[in-house]
Amino acid sequence: MLRNLFSFLFQRSTSEEQVAQYVLREHARGRPLQEILADHYVVNRLKTPEQRSRLLDRPEVVHAFGVDDVESERASLSAATN
Repeated sequence: MLRNLFSFLFQRSTSEEQVAQYVLREHARGRPLQEILADHYVVNRLKTPEQRSRLLDRPEVVHAFGVDDVESERASLSAATN
């Protein structure tokens, strides 16, 4: 019972899930991560840099792009918030 009460804290939003699928699909087409994250589709659904940074924490995104590319984009998103 208590587990179900706080389960919402660990669920990802449907919007975030759809954007992650979009990012992976665009990567499969050969587009770089920086370009994909600047797409209107991504920016309109994940409005804050923190939301886009959380997208970069997803294992499937890290696996697809590699740690170096993800860390580079995470640093640029962090710079945008400061």
